Amino acid sequence: MSKYSMGIDFGTLSARAIIVDIETKEEIMTSVCEYKHGVITEKFVNGKSLPADYALQHPKDYLDALYSVIKDTIKESGISAADIIGVGIDFTASTILPVTKDGTPLCSLEEFKNDPHAYVKLWKHHAAQKEANYINALAEKTNAKWLKRYGGTISSEWFFPKVLQILKEDENLYNNTSRFIEAGDWIVWMLTGNETHSSCMAGFKAIWSEQDGYPDNDFLKALDARLENIIGDKISDNITKLSEIAGYITKEAEALTGLKAGTPVMPALIDAHAALPALGIAQSGELLMIIGTSTCHILLGDKEGEISGISGCVKDGIFENLYAYEAGQSCVGDSFDWFVKNCVPKSYFDEAEAKNINIHQLLRSKAKELPCGANGLIALDWWNGNRTPYVNGNLTGVLVGLNIHTTPEEIYRALIESTAYGTKRIIEIYEENGIEIKSIYAAGGIAEKDELLMQIYADVTGREIRLSGTSQACAYGSAVLGAVNENGYKSFSEASQKMKKIKDVTYKPNKENTDKYNALFKKYKRISEFFADSKIMEELKEV
Repeated sequence: MSKYSMGIDFGTLSARAIIVDIETKEEIMTSVCEYKHGVITEKFVNGKSLPADYALQHPKDYLDALYSVIKDTIKESGISAADIIGVGIDFTASTILPVTKDGTPLCSLEEFKNDPHAYVKLWKHHAAQKEANYINALAEKTNAKWLKRYGGTISSEWFFPKVLQILKEDENLYNNTSRFIEAGDWIVWMLTGNETHSSCMAGFKAIWSEQDGYPDNDFLKALDARLENIIGDKISDNITKLSEIAGYITKEAEALTGLKAGTPVMPALIDAHAALPALGIAQSGELLMIIGTSTCHILLGDKEGEISGISGCVKDGIFENLYAYEAGQSCVGDSFDWFVKNCVPKSYFDEAEAKNINIHQLLRSKAKELPCGANGLIALDWWNGNRTPYVNGNLTGVLVGLNIHTTPEEIYRALIESTAYGTKRIIEIYEENGIEIKSIYAAGGIAEKDELLMQIYADVTGREIRLSGTSQACAYGSAVLGAVNENGYKSFSEASQKMKKIKDVTYKPNKENTDKYNALFKKYKRISEFFADSKIMEELKEV
């Protein structure tokens, strides 16, 4: 009898579930559910305006999507829930919410339903930048040894800046919070009744390590006296390794999902990190780009390194006995969507409709005919701040070289090229610090469907790039982790090698284009350094 595992992927706009045959690797069924409230940015749920850089979500959307996609995949697949041997979950991070002792989100309480701080702070909530700056300054002043593991700077996208923002701006809500928790860990809690915290999420987003734990009480007290005992009080120190089962489906969860009570549930993975096991990436020197609304660049290494500007280096962060390095770009697909929604004339939409294609397909077809760096345009890929190497959510997008003849497709191509330059800079930073990159892979929706972007990436980096063999790499990778238990595979690495999927497609660089892009990349770096070092962008935000 076949054995199956289920992977559940919570992205920025939707959740999806996938059922996989753990022996044949067949993807039996997939279901997707969009979040009703989407990303809450400018207008709050009650219609009031939100401050700048807010990115919130409603936790009820997660549960609605969770129950929907699980029930749908089981029903449509025709598979018995008894044959699903395990469940894996991944989630965007750091995406946090305040909850009561039993896990009830504070936003569901009458007292806090109109309080923005009671809702989920999504990974791209950048309104805690000043708190991140304060944490970084104190860590540098006190020579906090953990700071070097995170490239010398932690991001406003992380756990502690968001918690500190709540404390500073909403002490009443802070006092009424029993737990601040990653949304991925919360979903595991809702399915199993067992509150655990994933070593992957805690290690990369909450400054935790197996050796040293969280930042010590003295440091937290120095941040704010009210934080002295937050660890163990409002932040759980019950950390679960990825090799350990987090809990089992409860009777209550069985009734809501259709999964069989007693089915093992593994600890939550960060969504981008879940893609590595889907491709069988488990060796030092292998880099994976997960390209979507943003991009994560995850590299495995056999030694610990201190690299300025990266998002972290965590031992056993994904696979045991390997260090996982994370770097990234805060805005990739989001910049293309911004451009289409705000800057493309109606005539282009009319043309796309006449050709029965979408606007992105039309722009890509036009951009494909243009030369490298068309019309002298260079953009900076900072439309949602910069993650690596500057770790600054206040940095903003830049487009240099506009003139009266500039066309939409030239700008569109420049935006694609800017994200490729950002990736090349990250590769350069890794290798400048002695970490050899032997092979590069790509996964995610954009990598799957945008051939122009992938070829530009190969040309800009001068590297061959291979693609994931599944369009659902994150959900599939979670299903790989879900297959690790007594009824499946003995270890995460074994499951990854047995279940890996890589396409027989390789994007190879065009040498002539690579030579041109090398010259343009030097200009990109010069422009980047100027705007990153100046205070222009911060000053403009204060106007």
